[in-house]
Amino acid sequence: METEGKTMKKVLFATTALIATASMAAADVRISGYGRFGLDYNERNDNTVVGETNITSRLRLQFDMSAETDGGVAFGARFRAQAESRDGTPNGATFNGARFFASAGGFTLQVGNITGAIEAMPGTYLETRTAGIGIDGADFTSHVANVGDSFTNAVSGSDYFGWDAYSSGGTGRNGVEVIYSQGAFGAHLSYSKDNDVAVGPPVVEGVQRTAVHLSYEFGDWTAAIGYQDENQDGGDNDILIASISGDLGFAGVRLAYASVDNVTSRNAAGTGTVNNDIDKFGLYGTFDIGAATSLVAFVTNEDNPGGASDGTAYGIHVSHDLGGGVSLEAGAVEASDDNTTVQAGVYFSF
Repeated sequence: METEGKTMKKVLFATTALIATASMAAADVRISGYGRFGLDYNERNDNTVVGETNITSRLRLQFDMSAETDGGVAFGARFRAQAESRDGTPNGATFNGARFFASAGGFTLQVGNITGAIEAMPGTYLETRTAGIGIDGADFTSHVANVGDSFTNAVSGSDYFGWDAYSSGGTGRNGVEVIYSQGAFGAHLSYSKDNDVAVGPPVVEGVQRTAVHLSYEFGDWTAAIGYQDENQDGGDNDILIASISGDLGFAGVRLAYASVDNVTSRNAAGTGTVNNDIDKFGLYGTFDIGAATSLVAFVTNEDNPGGASDGTAYGIHVSHDLGGGVSLEAGAVEASDDNTTVQAGVYFSF
């Protein structure tokens, strides 16, 4: 005998299933992410409270949501939850700023926590799971637009990552960008402006950045060029960057160059600062050395006269695929300021 309570439960279940099915047909919600953990040796920490060798780890959950109109225009958003530990400092999980998009044909409009034209330009990051060396990127000294000091310090601060980029652990730049892709051609234009620091008088204006990159694929090769114009009180770090990458059959190869204006960094003695327009060149190679093992190597040369970072940097990274989205990652970097970093750990995606 079926009671009223049982009947109501069936009706509620069927209604819930119908609503869920209708929602799935109109929209898409996807959850993905990765985890990584390992050991990080950083020579720079020798004389700090941090210590030279520490655990480095990250757990990231990514939420992608999208819906499409009857006319074929896609709308969506992305945000992340991330917990990270670096230099022996554990952190709890935080949500970042959201990014929204609208896409039709070959055009995509994004607002909020934007990617940035320089950040998204092809041929600028390493071909590794971390986009750098080791298990957490090892300061990303391999990137040709990262010049001067790789870490924030009392002498000169840091001009690393002096461009708009999607922030996984913060609010981001809150800008707007337009991305276009058609066949072999790609273009990306981005703009952002911080709120003014002080109302004055005089007014201290926030950082304003306008950036663009163009890319073109021909056969197994991709060429790209980008430029960022930055305006702020106290100095502008304009960036010109170019890259070309391709497949030689036995190896992948990439050349990259960047020129960054008005960079203040430590002098060679570490007692003061120098201010230069810095040029940096990079040569990169990727090699398969087995069915499940790959190697990435780079060398860069930074022209920063009188600066601590003037000179050559090089690094090597090895990845071994264990299957199921799990891999062993290890690498070492000798930066142009003679700082040595060695990392090894496990990376898994889901």
